[in-house]
Amino acid sequence: MGMPDPNGHWSTDGLPDLPPEWGRVVVPNDASALAQEAAQVRRELHEAHRAARLRSFRSVLTGPLLILVVAVLTTLAGLLTVTWPRDERPTARSSAPAQASTADPVGRPLPALDLVDEAQAPVPLRSLLPAVILLVDACPCPERVTEAAGAAPPGVQVVAVVGGRTVPSPTAAAPPGVRRLADPAGGLRALLHAAPTPGTVGVLLVDRTGTVVRVVPAVNSVEDYRRELVGLTG
Repeated sequence: MGMPDPNGHWSTDGLPDLPPEWGRVVVPNDASALAQEAAQVRRELHEAHRAARLRSFRSVLTGPLLILVVAVLTTLAGLLTVTWPRDERPTARSSAPAQASTADPVGRPLPALDLVDEAQAPVPLRSLLPAVILLVDACPCPERVTEAAGAAPPGVQVVAVVGGRTVPSPTAAAPPGVRRLADPAGGLRALLHAAPTPGTVGVLLVDRTGTVVRVVPAVNSVEDYRRELVGLTG
């Protein structure tokens, strides 16, 4: 049992119910002596409760606030994408036609090209099929025209296409059955994607359905395309 000290306070020394780590516990006779300690304990409890509520509020607010910030940033990024000035240079717009112009004409239909004859009358090229078309705009090369006319099977038209807007008079006797035409618009050269090379003749073979069978940009002799030429009648 506790005993009072000289100041009149009761001591709990020797009581078995209290943990030993508490040390010596003194209980004053007047409870008002504990008012200051009680007020401090209440303040500490109040601060701890306030801090706990603040942490709980922050944890609840963080999720929606983060979602709101992400939504705002996404909206701003979308607005910038829509309103940001674009670089619309002509080179960017012309890239698609440039790629299309490099397509190989072999296996494709011959375009509906109109050439002109000696009288400047229009001649639809597709009306002359099947045909072996010789581009003699870079070289008259009568020997190339003669050998093509000699190798062409019956029913295959031999067409010699000259440069310029008119068909000039031949410098030598033209082989029989050769049709000489001009291509003022340069449609055949555009189809072949090849500029005229001086001293060379280009050859284009088209079957009766209008499909381009073979293209030879520069021929050395009729042997370069004889097999396809004979096959045009098939």
